Amino acid sequence: MNPAPARTDPVRSLVDPPQGTALAVSYLRVSTREQAEKGGTDEGFSIPAQREANRRKAEALGAVVIEEFVDAGESARKADRPDLMRMIQYVKQHKVSYCIVHKVDRLARNRADDVTIHLALQEAGVMLVSATENIDETPSGMLLHGIMSTIAEFYSRNLATEVIKGMTQKAAGGGTNGKAPIGYLNVRIRDELGREARTVQLDPDRAPLIEWAFKAYASGDWTVSQLHDELTSRGLTSLPTPKRPAKPLAVSSVHRMLTNPYYKGDVIYRGIGYKGAHQPLVPAEVWYQVQSVLTAHKAACEATQVHDHYLKGTIYCGLCGSRLMVCNAKNRHGNVYPYFVCAGRHSKRTDCTRGAILIEDVEHLIEDYYQRVQITPARRDALAGMLHHEFDRLMSAETDELSQLTANRDRLEHEQDRLMQAHYADAIPLSVLKREQDRILGELDHVNRRIDAHHGDYADAHAHLDDALNLLENCAAIYARCDDANRRLCNQAFFTKVYIDEDDQLRVENNRPFEMLLDPDINANALTWAADADKARTPANDSSGKGSSLVRRVGPAGLEPATYG
Repeated sequence: MNPAPARTDPVRSLVDPPQGTALAVSYLRVSTREQAEKGGTDEGFSIPAQREANRRKAEALGAVVIEEFVDAGESARKADRPDLMRMIQYVKQHKVSYCIVHKVDRLARNRADDVTIHLALQEAGVMLVSATENIDETPSGMLLHGIMSTIAEFYSRNLATEVIKGMTQKAAGGGTNGKAPIGYLNVRIRDELGREARTVQLDPDRAPLIEWAFKAYASGDWTVSQLHDELTSRGLTSLPTPKRPAKPLAVSSVHRMLTNPYYKGDVIYRGIGYKGAHQPLVPAEVWYQVQSVLTAHKAACEATQVHDHYLKGTIYCGLCGSRLMVCNAKNRHGNVYPYFVCAGRHSKRTDCTRGAILIEDVEHLIEDYYQRVQITPARRDALAGMLHHEFDRLMSAETDELSQLTANRDRLEHEQDRLMQAHYADAIPLSVLKREQDRILGELDHVNRRIDAHHGDYADAHAHLDDALNLLENCAAIYARCDDANRRLCNQAFFTKVYIDEDDQLRVENNRPFEMLLDPDINANALTWAADADKARTPANDSSGKGSSLVRRVGPAGLEPATYG
């Protein structure tokens, strides 16, 4: 048990005890808020009775209660009660002889908490005393304490079992456990013998609105959100309580109301349905029709995990940045219209005002985009020539490092041969041979991987660039011929995100390497580079058969493209 922080305000003493008088603290508790407020008073009846019994016990001990701690409406099944925590802190900071409780079960109702609290009091030098039970620090008193604590735990556990059994029996008889749902009132009546009984009755103010809501939704012409707005405009509010005023229902409360079988006369307790004794608010056939409409609406407009589309996960709202989710809206004639809607607006996580857009219109926008970015064969050759030239230049700049790696490989292989010859000549023992061979093989492996990386990276970059340029040269035609699965792959290759603004214009975040290949500056540099390369061609070079490559006809300096990877 972790005690709560001590109070920051000064502790108020109940009395100013004479010098040398033993000091005590009093702990009082009731389990429920109803007990604490019973009789219309601030403390009910139990708290004053416990206070008086604890005061008399303190007088019998020759002690004075200097501080009182009260947990009103706190169950003893939990140890983190506010005033209990403050009492533990108080006795640690003040010299107190006794902690007086009315009964042991006021302090704890399970053995683990009882032992923890008792040890905390003992460490502070405080003796636990019961006003109604003969417990103290003697062996017999400790035995009685243990017995009473065990009895309290048994009572608590057994009470929960008996409560569940009683509530199950009540539900089986058609009774309502707890607060009745909106549209009904919990009331107390007396039978012909004068005995009081608790039952439920229809709420004259709210029951007609609930009945209308079920019948209206069963027609299939309303959504839950529209029904909620209409009920709010008609004045449906929650039932007021002494602490909470009446207020309009939430949309989730309306949905929960429509799915509650209580309104057709059933009582559900612990997952089991019973025939209720209360008056049904709607006929069973209306309630089942409502469930059918709810299921149909859920199937027509559900989460994107169910409605699949090849653009899902790529399209985003240009106003708030949320994903656009698939939603199938059905009109009263049964026609289904697929839309993209802003997930932020749909879940009310954002203040987005982005309206729904037909999926067909979004598909056309993406197709038009591919038409706009498709490059001509001349631009493809210009980009390929400039970028291949750049690769060649970067590769030539690393020639020195590659030469050094090759020399290191040759040296290690030669060293390996000499080592074997020395071993065959019995110049070195087997253990030394093995150790040196392991070292050489490790270094050779590292050098070979570096050499392979040089050649592999260069070859992979060339192949990847050519594939990307080929796709970009024919992207519109390829995309038009693709099925939905391949269109998804194509979009994933080209885009990281596509934003659709309020005016239905696209803002695209391209994937690598297309972010570089579609960069206007790089495209302009490529065209300039190609024009300079054409000027560099001479008849002599063409007739000799040397330097016919576009890359080889540019001088070593070349034309460096704009910054890109």
